[in-house]
Amino acid sequence: MSNEQEINTKKKYQDWDNSIIADYDNKTLIESLPAAIYICDSEGRIIFNNKAAEELWGRSPELGKDMWCGSWKIYTADGFSMALDACPMAVTLREGRSVTGEEIIIERPDGVRINVLQHPKPIFDKSGNITGAINMLVDITEKKRLDEQRIYNQNKDRDLSELLERKVEERTLTLQKSEERYHKMIEEVQDYAILLLDPNGNILNWNKGAENIKGYSEKEILGKNFRIFYLKEDREQELPEKLIKQASETGKAMHEGWRLKKNGEKFWGQIVITALHNDEDAIIGFSKVTRDLTERKLAEDQARSFTRDIEFRNKQLEEYAHIASHDLQEPLRKIQTFTEMLEKSLGDSEKATRILEKINSAARRMVILIKDVLQYSQLSQTDELFTPVDLLEILANVKEDYELAITEKKVHIMIGELPVVKGIPIQIQQLFSNLFGNSIKFSGENPVIEISSAKVGRQEKMQYPELRGDRTYIKIIFKDNGIGFDSMYADQIFKLFQRLHSNVAGTGIGLALCKKIVENHNGHIHVESELHSGTVFTIFFPV
Repeated sequence: MSNEQEINTKKKYQDWDNSIIADYDNKTLIESLPAAIYICDSEGRIIFNNKAAEELWGRSPELGKDMWCGSWKIYTADGFSMALDACPMAVTLREGRSVTGEEIIIERPDGVRINVLQHPKPIFDKSGNITGAINMLVDITEKKRLDEQRIYNQNKDRDLSELLERKVEERTLTLQKSEERYHKMIEEVQDYAILLLDPNGNILNWNKGAENIKGYSEKEILGKNFRIFYLKEDREQELPEKLIKQASETGKAMHEGWRLKKNGEKFWGQIVITALHNDEDAIIGFSKVTRDLTERKLAEDQARSFTRDIEFRNKQLEEYAHIASHDLQEPLRKIQTFTEMLEKSLGDSEKATRILEKINSAARRMVILIKDVLQYSQLSQTDELFTPVDLLEILANVKEDYELAITEKKVHIMIGELPVVKGIPIQIQQLFSNLFGNSIKFSGENPVIEISSAKVGRQEKMQYPELRGDRTYIKIIFKDNGIGFDSMYADQIFKLFQRLHSNVAGTGIGLALCKKIVENHNGHIHVESELHSGTVFTIFFPV
């Protein structure tokens, strides 16, 4: 054979090997099987055999050159010399049909003769042309010897012979089932698209998962290049070729991006391309596994969109708080100025002086509140806002805010010892104001509000799973004798816009804000109530 013929033969072998061996990428499985298996191209040249075949033949055929059978000599089952073109594999290649279980005798180079059963099966391409054949050789020499011994001894060893025959049949059946299971395993996987590509990226194999994800039937896609799944801009940038190149150089290429289905719809695919090599470490093709992660991608994009939207809104709120805080200070300064002028013009009127002092006090606290809001809008880290907060001072300010309502409803207020806690002053002020106002709003006759504090013991802490075992807590108790509510609604009152008493004015936001403020301070708020018997709010603050 000339050098040019050898090159053409080798190339043809490699191309054929890509489509057949890749299609049997159970190559590793075949090589490990104890049965002798080999594959020929359409002209009968052996292009693949496993270890068991070489052991059976007693030689290693030259791939791409040696013709079918692979043994030194072949004979009929009766021991007569057999022509090469009469071999079952030759019949299969010539007539395009399977030959099942035909017995022949092969002679190894060392002269040993072996009885074998042949099972050649043709392999077709998608157009129905024969591209080669695969053959499994079953060594039945021992079985033949036992059969002859059985005939010689008549029925003496019949049971043993039948047992061995069943074992041979079971072994053959096991091998066949193993191969079928492998193919079904790949074929039936539906969550992953599993493809086999030739060295140029042309599709040789297509499983059900690929059909489900990409929309093409196997008949429609075989022979086409996998570039068909990529967007126009990816093809223009030669992304498919780059991935093939990377897999060739490093053994594997991974990528995520938008891909195209048959109907033009896009999906987000995660792909892994793995290079496949022959015994000489030459690349014979690639395996490609694709997973549809569109739902995950859309969820991530939506989360990023929400995050950007929240950041934008927070920025707007910060700017609004800054502008509002700045603009509110000017009218307050005027209030203070005109109050001082009015105080001077009224002279020594004691009642007018008291009223003016209250106006001044409210204005001063409004200035402090505006400055707190301004500081809150300018700080990026919540931890920077935490300072020691005197709860007695906070409560005094709250009482002053509700002075008219307290006087009008004749509310009796009992205040015990209250600690200094670490917190955000403006939020603690809002928390106490909401709880205090809630007690006044839902008060009955002769309203009483009790406010006290106590340390939280270990046993009590165990009653509240929300409290961390490694922290020490102090509790603040707001108790009133108001109209209360049914305890079955205890979990609802902390939800936004939940109102249990429709005949009382309110938005249903105040207690939801209380819960959020307590959570901001790593604490917990709990409520107990009984209809017409008052309500108790307990706030747990970590020390």
